[in-house]
Amino acid sequence: MATAEPPEITPLPPVAGVALPWDEVVPDPIAALGAARAAHGDTFVVDGAHDRVLFLFSPAGVRSFYGLAEEEASKGVADWRMLRRKLPAELFSGRRTLPHELFGRHDVAAHLDHLAQALDDTEAELGDEADVDVFAFTRRLAHRMGLASWAGPASARGARFEALVAALDALDASDAFVRPDLMAQVAADDQATERAALAAATALLSETLAEHDAAGPAAAPEGDLFGRIVERWDGEDPDVRRTGIAHDVVLVHLGSMSNLFAALGWTVVDLVLRPDVLAAALDDPRLLERCALESTRIAQRSIMLRHVLAPVDVDTGPDHGRVAVAPGATVATLLPLTNTTAAPGLDRWDPDRWRGRRLGPHDGLPAPELVTAFGHGSHTCPAQPFSLAVITRTVARLATAYALTPGFTGASPLPAQVGGVARAAAPCPLHLGRRDP
Repeated sequence: MATAEPPEITPLPPVAGVALPWDEVVPDPIAALGAARAAHGDTFVVDGAHDRVLFLFSPAGVRSFYGLAEEEASKGVADWRMLRRKLPAELFSGRRTLPHELFGRHDVAAHLDHLAQALDDTEAELGDEADVDVFAFTRRLAHRMGLASWAGPASARGARFEALVAALDALDASDAFVRPDLMAQVAADDQATERAALAAATALLSETLAEHDAAGPAAAPEGDLFGRIVERWDGEDPDVRRTGIAHDVVLVHLGSMSNLFAALGWTVVDLVLRPDVLAAALDDPRLLERCALESTRIAQRSIMLRHVLAPVDVDTGPDHGRVAVAPGATVATLLPLTNTTAAPGLDRWDPDRWRGRRLGPHDGLPAPELVTAFGHGSHTCPAQPFSLAVITRTVARLATAYALTPGFTGASPLPAQVGGVARAAAPCPLHLGRRDP
């Protein structure tokens, strides 16, 4: 069978002889793409088994990347193409609630109420003294808060919560970019593990729905996000309704929580290793937010992707000028190759480089788009205010209630990851001891 010609990119920049981690095992994709950049410059192409990707790293190229219109070069389609490697196709079909729809101003207030309750429940679990792994701890907290928000409080406690955590961890959409080396086996198994986990989550959430229906609308709390999801399936056949609601909840949860727990984890790691900064941040909420932004910036492993739907012109700067990109190609940049190298000193953790939620004036930074924690312009993560509020409130609550003693001297990102906020390559043990009242 003849191989289809890749989408045209004209003029064609250098084609790097590097594999994409979804096509073959690449132990450290960031290092491999960094080597390709060193060899070919700030603009190059990678031809994969199913993708032609134009990588952009020059100031003009990254600025042009963020300026692409969604209807011409889609982030949504690119994300779907990534996540479908891990998630069953039926989870994407017919959704009536998407993650970004549940992060309006009033929604965030409801989420933060659920966070306060989740922290109460977490303190009860911890008791007066506990040893945890930072990232396992923050992941569990994110599950508890998220499920309470859009799956109802009954889904965030007891045996149902534990079973949902197991199912959602097996489904974990972030494996598509955290462990791309596993995706070939997921495909070979026809997503059998994921389909079983989705069925288990659907059954568990059906129990929550039955309780919701039995209680009636009068029993719903103010800002009931689960009730909003339920309403969108009114009038459907009971089986269609039950499955549709459960799949909406699962996709919202996977889409909203996959990176929050990691950003929270790195903020905890960075601050417990700097107890003087942590002490100052507890007295200054603005400093604490800057710490969260800086930890997220340093921990970014995101590959930013736009799948081309209509012909686009990309300005790559003086090396290659304007490049025409045909539909079917993907345009990309890679935050870990710019976030810490775009100007001197960016490799160091320094929360004072932030002015509010914007990077402050920085000598030598040729374009502000080269450095980010949550994206730029229309591509800024819609959950940024929510995420920062969760991180700062959680750190403040923990550090006020407990003395936090790290059992580690540093942490490194998982080398195979390419996308999202870094996961740690090794456990980060932390001892929590209750402070005196």
